[in-house]
Amino acid sequence: MSMTTRTPRLAAVVIAGLTVALCASACGPSQGTRYQRKAAQASLKKLETPGLVIGEFHLTKVTDGDTIRVDGLDSSLRLLGLDAEETFKNDHDRRAAETDFRKYLADKRAESKHPVKAASPLGEVAKEYARQFFHGRTKVRLERDDAREIRDRFDRYLAYVFVEKDGKWVNYNVECVRAGMSPYFSKYGYSRRFHDEFVAAEREAREARRGIWDPALDHYDDYDERKAWWDARGDFIARYQRQIDSDPSFIVLTHWDAMRRIEERVGQEVSILATVGDIRLGDRGPTRVSLSRKMFGDFPLIFFDKDVFASSGLTQWKGEFIVVKGVVSVYQNKHTKRKQLQIQIDRPGQIVLSPIPGLTRPGDVTNPTDSAAGL
Repeated sequence: MSMTTRTPRLAAVVIAGLTVALCASACGPSQGTRYQRKAAQASLKKLETPGLVIGEFHLTKVTDGDTIRVDGLDSSLRLLGLDAEETFKNDHDRRAAETDFRKYLADKRAESKHPVKAASPLGEVAKEYARQFFHGRTKVRLERDDAREIRDRFDRYLAYVFVEKDGKWVNYNVECVRAGMSPYFSKYGYSRRFHDEFVAAEREAREARRGIWDPALDHYDDYDERKAWWDARGDFIARYQRQIDSDPSFIVLTHWDAMRRIEERVGQEVSILATVGDIRLGDRGPTRVSLSRKMFGDFPLIFFDKDVFASSGLTQWKGEFIVVKGVVSVYQNKHTKRKQLQIQIDRPGQIVLSPIPGLTRPGDVTNPTDSAAGL
């Protein structure tokens, strides 16, 4: 069935989602006054300061189901706990999806070992849901999940977004999941503040077959696989949460102060939680594995022994979480004189791979234990 013939059905999904997630006044006049830019700038100062409550802002644009913009920001917000399907960006994808949606999805995934992002009719529905949710309300409140997590790798601010309805601040992130516009997204860790709310909202949406959980609609057909992959990553992070919170030498690379903390521990042993980024094999020199932090600002692991690198399993773990333990050192380029913080890896046991469904390390179907890694 084409997307065109499904339009009434999709519209019904939006209406049903709005009925569940929005109060009666959702599309009525704004409860507050329009925010002045001066007030927005005052809130912006908090964006680079650790803390849970960021401030109140003027909403300027709904980009899609999980992305918005507020006045004064130089980048969009990534809304935590959400991964709505994509909106169509070109006519080629739109026509392919209308012609044969299942083939379109299969072609998009191709040989990828994991599910991929692709535009879909439900992505359009999710965007419309967000527009209706925020309609008539220009004032939003932004909050963080973790005071130490400010921006993501692409420099987007990480936030929950709230709107005031009937005198209460309502969490859009949770309500979007409740309406079936997104699953509970745990790929970068479980919500520290609203985990139970997200779990309950997703369960409610699945049982009611709303949005992405309605088998009659055109949406991704691999959510069980996505959830297994995401939750494995979430479980891995949760496994180290106590150390993250209590051990100063255990560093999450995406925390705002990670590089300062690493620099303070030159010559000392640290543990770092991060995802594997770029891998550069050294023909004549060492192999360099970058741990993802931000664009053009990653942290390097150095392998002089090619057998150690091969045994580490990192080649298959690109994009996935690991924990690495080692001594921080400083390398100075003899030509540019530029200094670089790094960790040299001398044995595979310095690295613990997150247990990801479908991935195994060479010669060993299990990951090293904490005791073997010394963690």
